[in-house]
Amino acid sequence: MQLSIAIDMDETIADPIKKAREWYYRDYGKTFTPEELHGKTFTEAVPPEHKDKIKEYLNTPGFFRDLDVFPDAKEVLKELNQKYKLYIVSAAMEFPDSLRDKYDWLQEHFPFLTWKQFCLCGDKSIVQTDIMIDDLIRNFTFFKGKAYLYHGHHNVHIEGYERILNWEDAAKKLL
Repeated sequence: MQLSIAIDMDETIADPIKKAREWYYRDYGKTFTPEELHGKTFTEAVPPEHKDKIKEYLNTPGFFRDLDVFPDAKEVLKELNQKYKLYIVSAAMEFPDSLRDKYDWLQEHFPFLTWKQFCLCGDKSIVQTDIMIDDLIRNFTFFKGKAYLYHGHHNVHIEGYERILNWEDAAKKLL
């Protein structure tokens, strides 16, 4: 029987933080070093008076439509799709305007996946695949399968999970 795998979208295969950082630079003229982001979400790294601006970016229609794809994600997901029942899972309801953007983005960058493989939801606790790759441990709370923490600047201090450092590392572990 073929195993199933759920793969998160944002900060796992799509890079919304790069775009948020670009918009922040456009609006405030400030860039962030890796050291300033180490162990923090982007929202935690900006001054408190700018936290709402980051939420505004994420709630802007079109924000999620043209995000960069993480290196090697296309090729590795294509191979994973041949070995596993693969699903892309995103808590898209957090930013309702992102639903169409995310669907269109997936269709453009991962044309080998079908709409039946997209789970754009609110609460990932409904996801019960054999394997899940996500950058946020809150999505593993009710998950019963094998959890892999996708490495990011915001989760560097989290322990107790097997990590996937990048998509090349994912290929080594899962293919």
